Amino acid sequence: MIEPLPAGRARLIGPYQLLGLLGAGGMGEVYLARPAGGTGMPDGLVALKTIRADLDLDEGFRIRFRREIDAAGAVRSAHTAALVGGDANGRPPWLATEYVPGPSLAEAVTRGGPLPEPVVRAMGAGLARALADMHAVRVLHRDLKPGNVLLGADGPKVIDFGIAQAFDATQLTRTGVVVGSPGYISPEHVNGSRSLVPASDVFCLGAVLAFAATGRGPFDDSDMAAVIFRIAQGEAELSGVPPRLRAVIEECLRSDAGARPTPQQLAGMLLPDDPRSDGPGGGRSGDAAGPFPWTDAVRGQLAGYAAQARTAAGAAVVPAAAPPLPSGPPAPAAAVEEPRQQHRAERHAHHGGGRREADAQP
Repeated sequence: MIEPLPAGRARLIGPYQLLGLLGAGGMGEVYLARPAGGTGMPDGLVALKTIRADLDLDEGFRIRFRREIDAAGAVRSAHTAALVGGDANGRPPWLATEYVPGPSLAEAVTRGGPLPEPVVRAMGAGLARALADMHAVRVLHRDLKPGNVLLGADGPKVIDFGIAQAFDATQLTRTGVVVGSPGYISPEHVNGSRSLVPASDVFCLGAVLAFAATGRGPFDDSDMAAVIFRIAQGEAELSGVPPRLRAVIEECLRSDAGARPTPQQLAGMLLPDDPRSDGPGGGRSGDAAGPFPWTDAVRGQLAGYAAQARTAAGAAVVPAAAPPLPSGPPAPAAAVEEPRQQHRAERHAHHGGGRREADAQP
């Protein structure tokens, strides 16, 4: 949920006024913000992600941050949080996406329990379409997990296009740094970021769907070495998943990346009667004529987030001077490169946990 701003925190970053804290992690902080000079109702709210002020960032980090802004700007999808703006050269660097007033999948399941199969299928089809739209512009998400899926009123939205690789990369071996979050990485993640392919995102999505259906990741274990071993050996625990949904998730979790379905195929497997499953993108999953079929528990959480956003926007004091807003999102690069080895700044990173982390938005 939205927390008060920390004492001593500047109220302006770039052209945005900070309204409240959404989450924090090892290197980053995420704030609810609005265009400086805005008043009243929460129009134009963004989730603004920035770097902790006490960190000493080298130029390599800023280069990577700039490339990730380009990657996020390249994606155009109804199932992702849209990039609004960003400045890798800012002091501090920042990136803003549309604010989605709703819980993460991790929070929703923790508070309300596992989701019923029809909801998991509708949600999964939307997430598969998000991956299809990313892959169409050569963007690999690389860190799809329950904390990076937000439940919006009109359906799920994927957030954090690889920024977590620089903010919260988790070192799982002595010989290198593995991109992603324990329990929600593919066998290719274990082999290093150069091994990642679009099918790696599909594997992660399969693990996310298992969590949504059971409240537990398919590779959960208290011992990190056991998690990595189970992923590498294909030992997923899916006993609590409904049988027909389990068959779909098993296809996503195949050890051979080439044997997994494409995102388009996965959308069709989850919602076989939906004609939009034949291609990437398209409208939102679920019934296009009505609201997304969230459970009553999720709808209650959505209402709570919307009310908090209205309160935060109404209580904020308008700053005396407002810097100019960007005219639009940064122009994306002509083509987004495949993942590279991580920069030196990643030595600072560690896996965040608990409440909505810095990888919660954007």
